[in-house]
Amino acid sequence: MSLFITFEGPDGSGKSTQINLVTAHLERLGYEVLCTREPGGTAIGDQIRQVLHDVKNTEMSARAEILLYSASRAQLVEQVILPHLAQGGVVLCDRYADSTYAYQGYGRRLDFETLRLITNFATQRLKPDLTIYLDVAVEEGLRRKAAANVSGQGEWNRMDQLELEFHQRVRAGYLEMAQQEPGRWLIVDASAPVEEINAIICERLEQVLSVASSQRSVVSNQKSEVRGQ
Repeated sequence: MSLFITFEGPDGSGKSTQINLVTAHLERLGYEVLCTREPGGTAIGDQIRQVLHDVKNTEMSARAEILLYSASRAQLVEQVILPHLAQGGVVLCDRYADSTYAYQGYGRRLDFETLRLITNFATQRLKPDLTIYLDVAVEEGLRRKAAANVSGQGEWNRMDQLELEFHQRVRAGYLEMAQQEPGRWLIVDASAPVEEINAIICERLEQVLSVASSQRSVVSNQKSEVRGQ
């Protein structure tokens, strides 16, 4: 049974930790899980990631930025995500198209209709079955990211050094998008203990898996009835 799950939130919110825990949970249930990330996830995407994250690239325009992110995403969708879903696997992705709307739409204030056109082209209109947003106060997220950079467990990138107001707009954008599509989004307080966060995610995940399984059974029964006619 194919399932596409994305994780959103600022760097420092604990996305990587939760992706690892969810992967282990799904594998125990017998699912074939593929973990990937944006930007990156492919050889081409990783090269684009280096350009996007390089702190020296301060002159990059907002338009160039969205096209680079979308180029990485287009390669990832076609080369990695769609083939795994076609085989009935589960894909967990650290960031996806909602990052574009949050960072380039709400953050950079680019035109949303233009962003939708570019995103639909890059993703082939592929949408997640579930998007998990790990919410944390902007100041706390940046503090965690800076600490990870100092300890060597993370990198301080070009987007991190943008003004505080930019990151506040991004967070507000995420929360607004989640309110618009509550059926697809799960907002989790990332300041809670890791185990508590994971329990909340796994509970919602079980619901999504149950619905997907029921829908597949209905389709299978309908096909059987057609063959029997």
